[in-house]
Amino acid sequence: MALIEKLVGKIIREGRLVLLMPGGKRLEFGPGGGKTVTVRLADNKTAFAIARNPRLGLGEAYMDGRMTIEDGTILDLMELATAANPWEDASAGRKAIGKGKSRWKKLWRAKNVAKRARKNVAHHYDIGNDLYRLFLDDDMQYSCAYFTDPRNSLEQAQLDKKAHIAAKLALEPGQHVLDIGCGWGGTALFLNKVAGVRVTGVTLSEEQLKVARERAEAAGVADQVKFELIDYRHVEGQFDRIVSIGMFEHVGGAHYDEFFGKCRELLKPDGVMLLHTIGKLGKSMNAPDPFTDKYIFPGYHLPSISSMAASTEKFRLITTDIETLRLHYAYTLRHWLQRTQKAKAKIVKLYDERFYRMWEFYLSGGVVAFESGSMCNYQLQYVRDRNALPITRDYIAEVEAKYRELGAPSTKATVKAPRSRRTKEAV
Repeated sequence: MALIEKLVGKIIREGRLVLLMPGGKRLEFGPGGGKTVTVRLADNKTAFAIARNPRLGLGEAYMDGRMTIEDGTILDLMELATAANPWEDASAGRKAIGKGKSRWKKLWRAKNVAKRARKNVAHHYDIGNDLYRLFLDDDMQYSCAYFTDPRNSLEQAQLDKKAHIAAKLALEPGQHVLDIGCGWGGTALFLNKVAGVRVTGVTLSEEQLKVARERAEAAGVADQVKFELIDYRHVEGQFDRIVSIGMFEHVGGAHYDEFFGKCRELLKPDGVMLLHTIGKLGKSMNAPDPFTDKYIFPGYHLPSISSMAASTEKFRLITTDIETLRLHYAYTLRHWLQRTQKAKAKIVKLYDERFYRMWEFYLSGGVVAFESGSMCNYQLQYVRDRNALPITRDYIAEVEAKYRELGAPSTKATVKAPRSRRTKEAV
């Protein structure tokens, strides 16, 4: 018992946390004056697991029903723990939250070779399209949206993200664009629609591939927008533009040189590349979050600016623009979390209660990681030739509004996806 009391005592610096311990003991932490959350722990084993490795132990206890929230939500609990311990303060509470990661680091799968990469992608993305349709926007964009106004809808913010990225690519009609990690095809179709470019999208997810190809056929552009099930390392040829959104997180720190070396090979001498990725504000070679690595994204790795620069410099890729989206993913995740909670009955029917709690914990953890933790989102633009782009950024704003208008959907119909056969499997 003393271990968890010591841990919680360091973390709760605002509001109040009430712990209902095994055997009926009631413990209270925090100065009060704010949010109060009441949590019940099923047994001493659960308390010890949380104290030993808070990130993993808390997630598993909530997922398995061994920790229940009596007053409040799992997001409330996470906010109580992190809001007063932001990453930039380097407080004792922040260090306590990260306890146990060093032990996980010893088990961390740093290598992400092609065979493992395919398996890791399937673990998350091939669990069935039905789940993603329940909480994503109509275009099924599964990456950080771009909120020109925090009050915007998720659909508007995702449209604005695509227009923002398209503008940074400095597209010209007839160019050939490679989309590395194309998801369900939304960005590729958008680029073709607003700029008249050909797009080849590559993915390792069979579920995503089916939907992307169906969408291209339905839009009548299958001859212009093609999708392939292939690892980026096996792509051949050269492209006028390369875009990669939400894929680099899965490359793995040991493969950054391989990724950027291949991108230089694939990019024409006067080409432009735009990389959109979750990143870290601190050192990127630290071990990943244990819960996320074990249950959500096996083998993922979040880059820092310095780790990406170390690789791009080796291959003479010139960094022409960097934008740090600090809070945009937190806004995005709040939308996803709210939609997930509204769809609880459907998700439980597709999978089970345990899966639902796992997903709720994952999204809630993402919210606080972007609001108070070390996570952010980066957009980085690269060229091989310093003359490939205008010498100021004015061209981005000039075309972004145009793309936003051209790319707006003509109907409110959601993406049609085949129902998944996998309905009872947990990740």
